[in-house]
Amino acid sequence: MSDLWRLSAVELAARIRKGDVSAREAAQSALGRLEAVNPAINAVVDYRPEAVLRQAAEVDAALARGEDAGPLAGVPVTVKINVDQAGFATTNGVTLQKDLIAAENSPVVDNLRRAGAVILGRTNTPAFSLRWFTGNALHGDTLNPRNPALTPGGSSGGAASAVAAGIGHLAHGTDIAGSIRYPAYACGVHGLRPSLGRVAAYNAALPERAIGGQLTAVSGPLGRSIADLRVGLAALAAADPRDPWWVPAPLNGPEAPRRAALCLNPDGMETEPAVVKALQEAARRLSEAGWTVDTLDAVPPMREAADLQIRMWLADGYDALVSAAEKEGDRGALVALAGQRDTAAGIDLAGFSAVLTRRATLTRAWELFFAEYPVLLLPVSAELPFPDKLDLQGDAAYARVWRAQMTQIGIPFMGLPGLSVAMGTAMSSAGPSPVGVQVVAGRYREDLCLAVGEIIEAAGEAVGIAEPAPRP
Repeated sequence: MSDLWRLSAVELAARIRKGDVSAREAAQSALGRLEAVNPAINAVVDYRPEAVLRQAAEVDAALARGEDAGPLAGVPVTVKINVDQAGFATTNGVTLQKDLIAAENSPVVDNLRRAGAVILGRTNTPAFSLRWFTGNALHGDTLNPRNPALTPGGSSGGAASAVAAGIGHLAHGTDIAGSIRYPAYACGVHGLRPSLGRVAAYNAALPERAIGGQLTAVSGPLGRSIADLRVGLAALAAADPRDPWWVPAPLNGPEAPRRAALCLNPDGMETEPAVVKALQEAARRLSEAGWTVDTLDAVPPMREAADLQIRMWLADGYDALVSAAEKEGDRGALVALAGQRDTAAGIDLAGFSAVLTRRATLTRAWELFFAEYPVLLLPVSAELPFPDKLDLQGDAAYARVWRAQMTQIGIPFMGLPGLSVAMGTAMSSAGPSPVGVQVVAGRYREDLCLAVGEIIEAAGEAVGIAEPAPRP
């Protein structure tokens, strides 16, 4: 097996465009890596080698005709199992949807293909994409390739596990309450949650999403370098008329002052020492690069935003989701929904209207904050990545998980972008653990998140590829 799978997406695309290697060779290398390590981690749960090679042949044929094959020419990428890919089941980790075969691609898949990417396979998610842990009755459990005792994160746990293990050069994920940022954090890679409206989304195979999901869920890239996230975002963000929320905002905004805020304990968050250390190191790297970094004791409301985010996301259709989870019989989904019953159940029209009204107020407060501090450094989580399946260990453990994730949950309420930046390894009770930081900016300023991420990345060690141990 060739080592092309080790290259970054940017480097591989450049080599394919120059003719140094073919897209077919890259696809064969990626398939070889998938088949070698996926049995140990179960990150990719659906793939068809012949279809992968056909896509690669299309890229090679385009290049042979002298055509522009795109910024991701021939780059193997994965997509999450909760988006439509023609001819594949959009299962979302649910047995009830195992035969829900998509007739057409989602905008995510179409945009990746238009950019020249080769869709390598489909990655696992918890049932209904409801947990920060990844497993379901249909596809089984996904393991963290860096330490199987830790969660791979969720709901894009398969995406993060795959790209960390060298299965694909980029991964697609979705994020409604941390589902890109947390798996990236847990698996020691980078992950970008774009602003609401940046990346077009639509699944024709499923009913139209309720308004809470429309206002909070986004798609974005996970990768082993910030440069790869940058090209991945550009590909994903192309226009598509099927998404009425898509916004034609420029990928690069106006110059902003090189001024950042650091908040270690937003709204009293009990951030553990290893995470504080990573944040302080990230701030030091920014300062050495010429940025002014101010440590703040407080930022605009985050805990309230997190509470309202859960209400806006889950209350709209909560009873129907509970019924589906009961029919599915998935314990993780049922535990997650039961844990949010007091927040999500029984909201009436006036209550939902009050949530939307407050959303405008909080979004304004955050945009005014970013007018003063264009970038904010926050914890991804108050803790290092959790032991796997911690949320199923009783009420206290479940409450601990949700308490630690406040900054992930709150950011989507305002439609803000957030970047999880990997920063090496710390020691946890479960052994070696990835650690990282979260970079947040104003709406449609992913460019600022990525610029800061590149500074933090450049001053540390490059993200390595995990070598998962075979399952017993």
